[in-house]
Amino acid sequence: MAEKRVKKARGGGAGKRRRKPAGQSVGLAAAELQSSAAPPEIVELERTVERDGGKVLGAYREPYAGRWVILAALPIEQVEPTPYQRNLSDTHVRKLETVIGKLGRFLDPIIVVRMNKGSESAARYWTPNGHHRLSAMRTLGAKSISAILVPEAAMAYQILALNTEKAHNLREKSLEVIRMYRELAKLDDAGEESYALEFDEAAFITLGLCYEERPRFSGGAYHPVLKRVDSFLKQPLKSALQIRAARAKSLLKLDDLVVQQVEALKAKGMTSPYLRSFVVARINPIRFRPKDAEPLSFDETIERMTRAAAKFNPDKVSLADLARSGGAPDGGSLE
Repeated sequence: MAEKRVKKARGGGAGKRRRKPAGQSVGLAAAELQSSAAPPEIVELERTVERDGGKVLGAYREPYAGRWVILAALPIEQVEPTPYQRNLSDTHVRKLETVIGKLGRFLDPIIVVRMNKGSESAARYWTPNGHHRLSAMRTLGAKSISAILVPEAAMAYQILALNTEKAHNLREKSLEVIRMYRELAKLDDAGEESYALEFDEAAFITLGLCYEERPRFSGGAYHPVLKRVDSFLKQPLKSALQIRAARAKSLLKLDDLVVQQVEALKAKGMTSPYLRSFVVARINPIRFRPKDAEPLSFDETIERMTRAAAKFNPDKVSLADLARSGGAPDGGSLE
């Protein structure tokens, strides 16, 4: 009898291999960042900053792609977060206030773009990734804030790619996407695919509408399914939003049935933060679907799950079944 090969256990700290450095150098050398005169549009933007009451500290080409940016000090009352950002985390703001106050230094400039706004607000600069730092500095009584000013106003909509302040959870990310979606829908007739970078995942659009309707919605239970069946639409954002609203409505209808089954499981004495995820996994039609099978659409998937949720029998679920399930808590997290 052939001897079985024993697999070596991977170390607890083992994970994905890091990508190797690029085989060739890209971008600019340090001495090249200010090796040429700034173009006219950057010079004009510098003058604008000064007219706004700010102070230009320097202009340079960022080292990766060589695009011009401006380092400036801005009057703090001239800066506000983009209007579609997530709400502030009080805990994170308080932590920043403590650290900045204790060190006596503000060392991490925020990123801003200058917006052509009307007289309804004194602020002329939007920050897509500095909401918490801006709030902390205001609370501490700062008069100004250092910022990297990016000339392209479209950068304000790339908030998810830029955010380095605090990891988003699923609810925050989804709400930011749907708020941004509505802002972008006012600009042009581009389809969702045109904003794939800004939205990150099509699923966040649908989930965002669900969270708006139901703030305590457990999106984490459905996110793994939506990632596979919810794709970007080709229609212009304005018309696509109607399709998204219908998708969110069907998902919430499914959730109502799932909640009923979760309550039935609780009545049997089962208590776990994974109950909703457990039920959703049981009714998921793509969980064990063959790889060569025809992919299911969003509507087909939700329709099958709705039928399965209605037929779900809590009496056939044991504590052992629940113990084997595992997975992310129902609320979901991207942190």
